[in-house]
Amino acid sequence: MGSRAERRTVVVTGANAGLGFWTTLRLAESGDRVVMACRSAERADAAAAAIRCRVPGAELEIVRLDTADLSSVAEAAAQLSTLERIDVLIENAGIVHTPASRQQSVDGFELVAATNFFGHFALTAALLPPLERTPGSRIVTLGSLTALWPWPRLDDPQLQRFYNAFVAYARSKLMLQSFGFELDRRLAASGILVRSLVAHPGYSISGRTPRVPSVNEPRLGKRFRDNLQAPFAQGKHRGAMPVVLAASDPSPPAGLAYYGPKWMLKGDAALNSPARETTNRTVAAAIWAEAERATGVSFSL
Repeated sequence: MGSRAERRTVVVTGANAGLGFWTTLRLAESGDRVVMACRSAERADAAAAAIRCRVPGAELEIVRLDTADLSSVAEAAAQLSTLERIDVLIENAGIVHTPASRQQSVDGFELVAATNFFGHFALTAALLPPLERTPGSRIVTLGSLTALWPWPRLDDPQLQRFYNAFVAYARSKLMLQSFGFELDRRLAASGILVRSLVAHPGYSISGRTPRVPSVNEPRLGKRFRDNLQAPFAQGKHRGAMPVVLAASDPSPPAGLAYYGPKWMLKGDAALNSPARETTNRTVAAAIWAEAERATGVSFSL
């Protein structure tokens, strides 16, 4: 483990469970200082305790962040901006088990889009200054295999006319993944030496993930059902590896960089080819404009 002076500072949103927990654990094992930006302080404390049991020298901090609440995003960003450096911002927090009917965030946005994308858009804009002052810094956004599905209609970005739980999740991850790629293009065009990379976990499920008390405790029935999917599914401890690679790759490729499992659904971390819709600049411009309009954040590069 590196000395305190050598440690990178990595911010992980939604670090207390799922992919965020395993990403945080792997980074702590590598000697990074990790700031766990989580909605629940209690769950973050439990996750931090579990990590310290495995990595006694882990340097962990907790910042409260609810990406579905722009006031919480602003408060967290103000706190995080006081850090001397931010080497990596990993935008992982999100709703996976989406509500059956359309719900709104405290700011009046469709809840899944607010949590998975709009909050991260506002957070990224606010944290660009500390990222800029950190040499070699990068942003890692979490994409999804749902990006391979046909692109939902852009004229209803918050599903006001038609809501479907799966479409809500796919829409939010498509927006986040597209934003990650467009951000990299705009940063490069502006001469800002911050990279924006995208990673996806393949098909990673809880029932194939090691048990961690207070963090991951799937019931026997879920373990049984999930293990039936073993030929094409992996645990979240494996799904986190592309995220860790994106956060730590010493030489990410020029242009759009997309990390995922070698065999798309599962496997060792490797570079992947993104869905075409998420690299379409017309689509990206529409998503960026909607994010600025909805959040009130002017994110000009």
